[in-house]
Amino acid sequence: MTARPVVVVGDVGLDVITRPTGEIQWHSDTPSAVTLVPGGAGGNSASWLAGLGASVTLVARVGADAAGSTCRRELEGSGVTCAFAVDPTLPTCMVVILLDAHGDRTMFPDRGANKAFSVDDVDLASLGLPADGPRPHLHLSGYVLFDAGSRAAGLESLRQARELGWSTSVDPQSPALIEREGAGTFLSWVSGVDLLLPNESEVAALGGMGKILEHASEVVATYGAAGARWVGHSVDVSTEAPHVENVDATGCGDAFNAGLLSAWLRGEDRASALRSGVAAGSAAAARVGARPS
Repeated sequence: MTARPVVVVGDVGLDVITRPTGEIQWHSDTPSAVTLVPGGAGGNSASWLAGLGASVTLVARVGADAAGSTCRRELEGSGVTCAFAVDPTLPTCMVVILLDAHGDRTMFPDRGANKAFSVDDVDLASLGLPADGPRPHLHLSGYVLFDAGSRAAGLESLRQARELGWSTSVDPQSPALIEREGAGTFLSWVSGVDLLLPNESEVAALGGMGKILEHASEVVATYGAAGARWVGHSVDVSTEAPHVENVDATGCGDAFNAGLLSAWLRGEDRASALRSGVAAGSAAAARVGARPS
């Protein structure tokens, strides 16, 4: 089966990853290892998808600055087609990420141009995908929906995809933001999506599998070291995860999404797609940064 093309809608930016070499000395100095790498949930998933052989287009917004040019150059170099709007005022997104000794991260995002991502930036029919080719798939990062400035554009991307007959998936991204907006509100935004891709904490924040399945056709949930599970009204498939040293949890979910979608859109069954997702997420956890090496 010919692989179906993917259009990713989501954030693009740079990550400043900080790993203290010892206990943080608040209000003073703590020697650290600091790395500047490309990031953003949309860019991460698109990069992993391209690395796994998928045909992928990324729809996003960046600033008219060196960071935006760097993000575009890195993504295009990895095989991603960039359909970027350029904001004349706001800078490209920047996220400061603080890693603890276990590789778990605390993030301090400045979404920059991402928060101005607008309905005018979304025109899926004009992306040049062959009309007689395989049915495309839209993958949306939940961060777009949680920001009031970009929410309308995220909802518009889902509307256009459904109108065009594409399949759709959404990653909720953040249990804290689900709780801020309310589970019912978020589920109303994504109602009708083919795949919802939450982690364990997001499943709980959304009210459990049963509640989610009232709005999404199927759910693929990740459970960290415990693996992943694909659930629908007539399917329940699970897979375990290999043991890996968690160096940096940043972008593991984005990598999982890419691994799962790349396999599923090639026509592989759900169990195989789960294994591909877990393999990509595990590979991401084993290195610093959220992109493929």
